[in-house]
Amino acid sequence: MKEELLKRLPEQGILPLYFDKDPDVSLNVLKALYGAGIRMVEYTNRGAAALENFKKMRALRDKEMPDLYLGIGTIKNAAMAETYIAAGADYIICPGTIPEVAEAVDKHDMLWVPGCMTPSEIIAAENLGAKLIKLFPGDMLGPAFLSSIKALFPDLLFMPTGGVSLDKENLQGWFKAGVCAVGMGSKLVSKQLLDAKDYDQIQALTKQAIETIKEVR
Repeated sequence: MKEELLKRLPEQGILPLYFDKDPDVSLNVLKALYGAGIRMVEYTNRGAAALENFKKMRALRDKEMPDLYLGIGTIKNAAMAETYIAAGADYIICPGTIPEVAEAVDKHDMLWVPGCMTPSEIIAAENLGAKLIKLFPGDMLGPAFLSSIKALFPDLLFMPTGGVSLDKENLQGWFKAGVCAVGMGSKLVSKQLLDAKDYDQIQALTKQAIETIKEVR
């Protein structure tokens, strides 16, 4: 699965990520993203309801979306990683480079995606076996950062998360710098759309993002 995910994400070009405490909202957003053509999603572990919601999402995936890969983000320790692996996570994403999470995920031969914002962190992540690096926070680093350091890491894939927008110029800058995909959270699945339960607009914006990425690559 690890190799399949490392192939699938660059093909998709975008990794939507979100959290909502309401299980019905979480499920309906997943349906909207899937309807837009998304086949990899990150649910973020950012609230007390996250685990139970994730289990419901996994059940929906198994029943209706067999070709969808469902990952979990904001994992900060090994126990948290093991809990979500047991709940059916397909991959694990961290906000930082956390050796104990890398070790726990590697035991299951799964994809681990660490968050990094310095060359030292990227080197540490690569030495721990990472193949895909989440540049976080993306809006603070910017495409110029990746352009300046990418030659140091010819064997790594990069994905910015945090502040990546639907703006064509923003997306073009990142892909020109050499990212394999962009992580999009609140700029795509915004709090306003979640509160309004506007799943049609979430689906429409996701389709727009996919098309824009195709254009700028």
